[in-house]
Amino acid sequence: MKIGVFSTFMSPLATPAMIRDFGRRAEGMGLESIWMGEHVALFDKNTYGYPGSKDGRIPVPEGGGMLDVTATFGFLAAATSKLRFGTGVALVPQRNPIYTAKEMCTLDWLSDGRIDFGIGVGWNKEEVEACGYRWEDRGARCDEFLEVMRRLWTEPVVDFAGKWVKFETMRLDPKPIQKPHVPIIVGGYAEAAMRRAVRFGAGWYGFNRDPAGTKEMLAQLDAAFAKAGRKRGKDFQIIITPPVSMSVDAMQAYAEAGVDRLIVNLGSQRPEKVDPRMKEIETLVKMAA
Repeated sequence: MKIGVFSTFMSPLATPAMIRDFGRRAEGMGLESIWMGEHVALFDKNTYGYPGSKDGRIPVPEGGGMLDVTATFGFLAAATSKLRFGTGVALVPQRNPIYTAKEMCTLDWLSDGRIDFGIGVGWNKEEVEACGYRWEDRGARCDEFLEVMRRLWTEPVVDFAGKWVKFETMRLDPKPIQKPHVPIIVGGYAEAAMRRAVRFGAGWYGFNRDPAGTKEMLAQLDAAFAKAGRKRGKDFQIIITPPVSMSVDAMQAYAEAGVDRLIVNLGSQRPEKVDPRMKEIETLVKMAA
């Protein structure tokens, strides 16, 4: 099982020097990848709370915010040579699909094929609407946008006539280094997310899942594959970020559940917290070796 780290870099703690040093340290200790979450803006009031915290709010430092995924991964790619980078997750229904296709294939090109495109439909209604889209149809829009991107990554010339996207004889180059395209890793727990993983995914990503919860979701995933007349193959990756409180003893349970990549949450980015946490994660890397 491969070990990576989830760290959504936030200002003012995540300075250029901190991010560069963190990436080189992660690569030097044998971590397989760095994953980042995405939110372009936060709101003082939300219809739905953030599911990853008890109070429903994203823990952002006072006066700071989340850094952009694309720019940060470009910066990290230049500072490293082996680490993979994963979006955990990119909020496809509120993104422009043509710009997103260009950003991801450019990152793949410049990093020499080290990008995983983790995707989801999101939980923040206000953010989706502020980006110019409707909340209620975000699932269907996500599927159409993914189809647009997949075709732009793999076909020399594309015509497309969908509900949200229409164009003729479009070319998008360079094509991704990875074939057939940048791997799409689908996140989410609803039945629609499972169908999306079967249709588009090279893998499924679960966040804050313990071993029991992982097994439960994989049963649902396999049911979705069966409903589509297929069986989950060995090349379909299962990627999990466990709870921050996960003990090293739980790693074997994840391996037995069929997890391919364990993306451990860094937690706080305060300097006095990062060093001891990275030492804990390094222990997992050595155990998995």
